[in-house]
Order: sequence, then structure tokens, then C-alpha cells
Amino acid sequence: MIVVTSTNGGVGIRESMRVLKAGGSAVDAVEAGIRLVEANPDEHSVGYGGIPNLLGQVELDAAIMDGRNLTSGAVGAVKGYMHVISVARKVMERLPHVFLVGDGAERFAAEMGFERRDLLTPEAREVWAKHLQTEMPDQDLDRLAERSDLWKWVELATDPERAYGTVNFIALDAQGDISAGVSTSGWAWKYPGRLGDSPVVGAGLYADNRAGAATCTGMGEMAIRAATARSAVLYLKMGMSLEEAGQQLMNDLDALGGRYLSVMNFILVDREGRHTAFSNFEDRTYLYLCDTMEEPVELPRCYVQTTKWRWGEKERSMA
Repeated sequence: MIVVTSTNGGVGIRESMRVLKAGGSAVDAVEAGIRLVEANPDEHSVGYGGIPNLLGQVELDAAIMDGRNLTSGAVGAVKGYMHVISVARKVMERLPHVFLVGDGAERFAAEMGFERRDLLTPEAREVWAKHLQTEMPDQDLDRLAERSDLWKWVELATDPERAYGTVNFIALDAQGDISAGVSTSGWAWKYPGRLGDSPVVGAGLYADNRAGAATCTGMGEMAIRAATARSAVLYLKMGMSLEEAGQQLMNDLDALGGRYLSVMNFILVDREGRHTAFSNFEDRTYLYLCDTMEEPVELPRCYVQTTKWRWGEKERSMA
């Protein structure tokens, strides 16, 4: 049995393994680990305390996938519900649908008995206001919602090197079943209603017992365009090694054009529990914990230098 997670999953990885050791499924373990990250106010890219969108609203996205039968559930642009990974699981288990967003997802969460609460902490609001006041000094932040040109401010307000953050878990249980889950408050200072790759099955996550699982963090728009998580599992199914699959994924991402290219990270776990992780930024890490280990181990991600980094009309090397 093994649990692999992004570094910010450290607060939940032990609980995830405890669930596996107690006989829980991979899906149970993924949900349990992510819930602790969602409840951590010190993690500003997930759940309670997440950095809000351009209007100061915390919008959450999540998805979970069961590698036994390729079932999945996802929610996006959810306000007022902290444990969106659990709401996503309810979508998977209770509905014929895969994906709910906005008002519909919030209605469903209420029907499933989830507690509604304010997700914006004073610290997160301060970070939001301080950043926007620097970039938009002449604007009344409390009246941004009245503007008819909000879209013009997204590129300016967003710092492409600081705006990303997501927690992702992959678990392999005693029965050999694999699951992947992702939860996020999304791109900080994003346009309201924006969805990245996190809740998009095939982009931000994918799990298949026959091959393995993959999860992504970073500029989700890139993973959506390249179908990164599904491609990862397909490459493993084709017989590539973890390292070969990771390099091919980076090649796929590097082939993307357009005006906006930035940070991308992903984790790969094969059906035997072997794992690796890649990033196009140096010094990125990830965590894993096996059932034979007392404490999780932090490992470096494989750094793949890309030549393109573009924001608007600006381009520079990441070397």
C-alpha cells in the first residue's frame, strides 16, 4: 500500500495511510487525506483560507476517480462548502452525472447534508487586498463587481509564478485498487467562474487499475489543452516506463503555443506502486508513504527545463 501526494499534502498523508491500514479503500484514503488539507487555514491554495478570485470570493474545485471502474465525480466554482472532495465523491456515488458546477453543485452539497460556512479567512482577504491594491491602486476593491471590464484586469492582477496551488493524492490499497483526487481554490485572483484542470477528469487527474494514476498542479489551462493526466496513464498502458511517460508529457506541454505558458508539475504512480514526479521548475518536491514506513519521505521532482515561459506578450527562458 502506498500514498503519494504533492508536498502540501503532508498534513493529510498519515491519515490517508491510517485509512488504508484499517482496511479502507484507495478512494477512502484519498478523500481522508485531502479533507485535512482542505481544513488547513495555513494552506492558501486549497479549501478554507484559499486565496479568493478577483472579486474576493473563494471558489473551490475538486475531483476524485476510482481506478477500479473509471467512475469519477467532480465539482467546480463552489462557494461556501469546505470539503469539496467529499462533495465530488457524492457526485460519483449518488448521481448519473460526473461534473456539477456553481449553484447546482452548491445545491447538491446542501442536499447531501454538508455544512455551509464562510471560507474567506482574514489572512487570505488581506493577501487578496494587498496584492490588488498594488496592481490596481486606483480601483475601489469593494466595487469591482460593478465593473463591466473586469476581464481586462485578470492578466495584470495575476502573478504567473505565485498564482497556482493544488493538493493532489494518489493511493494504492491492499486490493491493488488505485484512486486519484485533487482539490483546489484555483488560480489566485482568477476571473470569477474560472475552472482549471483540477476538476477536469483527464486533465488534472486520472486513475485506471490497469496502468496507474496521474495528478497535476500548475497552470491548469495547459493540462486541459494537453489532456495531461489521461495521456500519462495512456503512456503507461502503452508500456512506457514512468520516466519515459513523464518526459513525453513534458514534450507534449512544451509543444503548446499561445500567449500563456507557465508552471506545470505532475505525479505518476504505476499499478505496482512505483512512482515519480516531474516539474518544469527547479527544486519542486513531492511526498510518499508506504505501509512499511513510519514517516513520509520527501523526494525531488525530476526537473525538465523548458525553453518557453510566456505571459501575455512577454517571453523568456526558464533556464
